Amino acid sequence: MAFPVPSHLPRKASPQDVSTKVLTKISEATTKTLTAQLATSWVAELDDTIHATKKRLHERIQSDLPAFERQLSTSKSIQDRLRSLTSNVDDLSHALSNPESGLIPNLVKKLAAHAALTQQASDAQVSVNVQTHLQRCRSEFDSLTLSLERGQLPDAVMAGQRLEELIVNVPPPLGQAQVMMDLKKRYQTSKHRTHEQLDDAASRGLVVTISEIIIRPSVQVRRSETILDLQSILVSLSPTSLSARLNTIRRDLTTHYIDHILSMPTSVSITQANSPSGLLEHRLALFPSPPNTESRLARLESLSSVLTFLQTHIFSTLPPTQDTPFKQSLCKPITTALLNHLLIPSLPSALHSLPPFLELVEQAVEFEERYLVGMLGDTSHEKPVKSWSDGVSGQYERKRRMEILDRARIVIVRVDNESQTFRVEVVDATEAAPAQSVPEPAKEEETAWGFEDEIDGSTAVEEDGWGLDDDVEPQPDLKSHPEAQEDAEPRTMEDDPSDAWGWNEQEEVVPETDTNGGADPPDEADPWDDDPWGDSNSGEATRPPPAPTIPVTPALKQAKRLEKFTAKGKNGHANVVEAPAPLGTTRTTPLAASVPSTNGQSKSAMGKTTLPPPPPVVKETYLVSNRVRDILNMVNDVLHEGKELTASKIFPLTTSSSLPPGTLLLQSAPAVLDLFRALHPVTFSTELDQSLSRAMRFSNDCIYLSAEIGKLAKREGALFAVHEKLVHCQECLRVLGDSWFEDIIDNQRENVDTILMQAEGFVDTAEQDQFDVCENAVSDVLRNIRQVAQQWKPVLPKTKYYVAVGSMVDAALSKMLEDILALPDIPAEESHKLAELCRIFNALEGLFVQDGDQSSLIVVYVPSWLKFSYLSELLEASIADISYLFEEGALVDFEVDELVKLVKALFADTPLRTNTINKLVGGHPCRG
Repeated sequence: MAFPVPSHLPRKASPQDVSTKVLTKISEATTKTLTAQLATSWVAELDDTIHATKKRLHERIQSDLPAFERQLSTSKSIQDRLRSLTSNVDDLSHALSNPESGLIPNLVKKLAAHAALTQQASDAQVSVNVQTHLQRCRSEFDSLTLSLERGQLPDAVMAGQRLEELIVNVPPPLGQAQVMMDLKKRYQTSKHRTHEQLDDAASRGLVVTISEIIIRPSVQVRRSETILDLQSILVSLSPTSLSARLNTIRRDLTTHYIDHILSMPTSVSITQANSPSGLLEHRLALFPSPPNTESRLARLESLSSVLTFLQTHIFSTLPPTQDTPFKQSLCKPITTALLNHLLIPSLPSALHSLPPFLELVEQAVEFEERYLVGMLGDTSHEKPVKSWSDGVSGQYERKRRMEILDRARIVIVRVDNESQTFRVEVVDATEAAPAQSVPEPAKEEETAWGFEDEIDGSTAVEEDGWGLDDDVEPQPDLKSHPEAQEDAEPRTMEDDPSDAWGWNEQEEVVPETDTNGGADPPDEADPWDDDPWGDSNSGEATRPPPAPTIPVTPALKQAKRLEKFTAKGKNGHANVVEAPAPLGTTRTTPLAASVPSTNGQSKSAMGKTTLPPPPPVVKETYLVSNRVRDILNMVNDVLHEGKELTASKIFPLTTSSSLPPGTLLLQSAPAVLDLFRALHPVTFSTELDQSLSRAMRFSNDCIYLSAEIGKLAKREGALFAVHEKLVHCQECLRVLGDSWFEDIIDNQRENVDTILMQAEGFVDTAEQDQFDVCENAVSDVLRNIRQVAQQWKPVLPKTKYYVAVGSMVDAALSKMLEDILALPDIPAEESHKLAELCRIFNALEGLFVQDGDQSSLIVVYVPSWLKFSYLSELLEASIADISYLFEEGALVDFEVDELVKLVKALFADTPLRTNTINKLVGGHPCRG
């Protein structure tokens, strides 16, 4: 784009010739300035300019005259040639385009004449071809019509095929002709009529109904005298029609003959006779047979007769293109029917029924080889029946396993009848006989209490967890076997991980029958009116209470559990009993010892220990559902059946299964137990959550099952295929029973903590409203523990009952201890209120009394009972009383920090309190 020139800059004047100048002057002249002189000047100026131009031209020519003359002659020569060329072109155009003598008009005339002749020849040829094609079509159509009228359907089909080919290949000029359209319509009509008659003849020649197959080798065409053979009829059918008909026949054969014959008793009848028209026909008829007399082998024979009949009268008449595919298409339905309708439903449910069934399997294998492979030409080489027969042992065992598991599922999920229970006897050797004093030297400071945490092996009772051993092991007499005493090593809480609670139990089923009859039915006695543990005092000698003993230990250590001095040490002595370990740890045998008197009794007696005789056998019972007895009977029956199957050697050795016969059946026994563990807690989850007794009974069921399965595993130790799984099931059931028991207790402990949270830490109990809230919370806990204990007592064995209830009580006491000891300041009025609240729990001691004349066992099963009891005393005691109890070692259950904090909360800051705190900080006297 050019740079625009500013308008203020001067522009170069355009060069102007003479004519332009003159014209410019003429245009500038006006009527006033235009005169003759001015016009004369303009003419003169033009003449001067013309003269000057001529002069310059002449001068220029003269300056180069030879070149000018040469160019002039060249120009004249060009003009001459141009005139000659123009003349020649005009002559040529006249020769070509002259309408009379021109070349182009003559050529066009001759070409037009040739085209007309060519068109006439083409029209004649097309006319001849069309007439010839129409003549052929007419001839074939007449042949088709004549064949139809005479009933010669195969000839009609052939003529129709030829006519259809002529119609398809029709010449183009004839394609849209009206005569061809009429011919097509007539051909379609004849074609449909031919196929209708062929279908009718085929349907009359090959009839398959629900109960009868009719084969007519010759069929008379309707409305004619022509008789056609069945093979020609089938060959003449169109491929689509023939395939549809064969598919229908295969479906009817599969449904009404193959499946029907193999599913139910049926008789086969084959007859041959002449029809009313005089033509031969073959009939195969089915008749139901009596079900009680029919043999499964007869079904194979009936099916063999059907296949032979089909091979003779149907397969031979099929076209070669349909023969082999149709026969092979029957192989799969026959194989499926053999397996699903004959062999699999015939699998017996008892061992004695296996021989005839195995004979049936052998005949089925022969049938497959002879008919499916030999006659029908099955080329799959799979032989499903043979493969199935090779694994018939596994098939039988899998069916039995499904039946067993279905029966087990019914037993497991049936609704419980509370009256259908029984009691199981447990042998408990944890309670020792009265102790005998045996002198043993010991340091005075080490025998302040006479307790030892670790029990020597000479007095430790052999434990077996939940009592899963078959027999009660006799306790060795260590006096008569000194080598056993030397080899015995001390057993600690960690020595026996198999006993999470430390109960040495041996279970025995109490002889008892169901509610139908027998001695000691479970619903005859109320568990609370009559002691379910057999501790009744009415007219019978009661079992002596457990007497305190002290084990023989290598070295006595200080006690870790406080033994309460009755009346604050003023009665001279106190019974000392070791409390059990917390839940989840191994509990040692409850012990008791005599504590030295505070009124001058000799402390040398502390050096005496006891060597108890073998503990007496104590029997306890617990409640178990009849359901587990049914499950045990089922497991035993399965094992017996599996062993019988293994020993029978009834199955052939050539089997595709990698497991020996009987293995799967034996493995169904632990599967029943697995089903119980998986199904019962889920099915009855609501009932187990709502009923504490039902939940504990489920724990008992698992424990009882575990014990019985343990015995069964020992007895069936030679069954390697199932022994390991039985042991695994035993362990799983034991863990389930233990964990269920512990979860129930944990839930109740959490419930107790939730109720006590209403007390809000027992703060401000001096106010009556707050005291009422705390009192209601403590009373609710007491009521809750009693209700739960009432539900557990008839269900659990005595020892586990004490442990379960003791855990709940310990949770309540521990929570209350924690809240009260956390109070920073306890005025005198609040201390009395708190002591009053603590004494409410004294009523729980009655839950741990076995007989009316025996002392309570609460200190054995509630670890915090002594500490809690002293707390109620300390809340109302003086500093002197606290100091005295501390010096006597009665407050060893309290930590020093707890005692210091309690003294600071109870008493004002005085020198006496300071001295007492300093004494407490020095540590417990009994702890050295």
